[in-house]
Amino acid sequence: MSHPECEFEPDVLAAVLQSRWPERADSALRAHVADCGICSDVVAVAGAFESAREEVRVPDAGGIWWRSQLRARREAVTAAGRPITAAQVIAFGCAMGLFGACFGATSAWFQSALARIASRLSNFDTTALTEHSFIVVGSIAVVLLVPTAVYVVLARD
Repeated sequence: MSHPECEFEPDVLAAVLQSRWPERADSALRAHVADCGICSDVVAVAGAFESAREEVRVPDAGGIWWRSQLRARREAVTAAGRPITAAQVIAFGCAMGLFGACFGATSAWFQSALARIASRLSNFDTTALTEHSFIVVGSIAVVLLVPTAVYVVLARD
């Protein structure tokens, strides 16, 4: 496919880009544009680009560089904080486990309740197991699942 060209196309483009079109352009060039489809298209397209270029505000490079530096620092802080957050979640889980162990070892009523549960479980009483299964499930959730869920939620940020 051959592309049609016009010998006056560069002159027309220069006149439009230099803001000489149509008032300060040569009368022969204006007459040629009126007859030539290629040059009239050049005037239309270049004029549209020229008017759009006047309306566009391009931000200065220093501002863009400064914002990119701020963003890079923010991302670096977030990336550096992830292992710290994981360590804090693990420490919190360990602290809760230690707190529960100390509470269970020092509380007389809790030890008597555990002894009753253990005696019922040793007799394979399924009603005792179903009565206290929520305590076992809740303990597992507090010690294991809650810190894991916190870590997963914080890792997304």
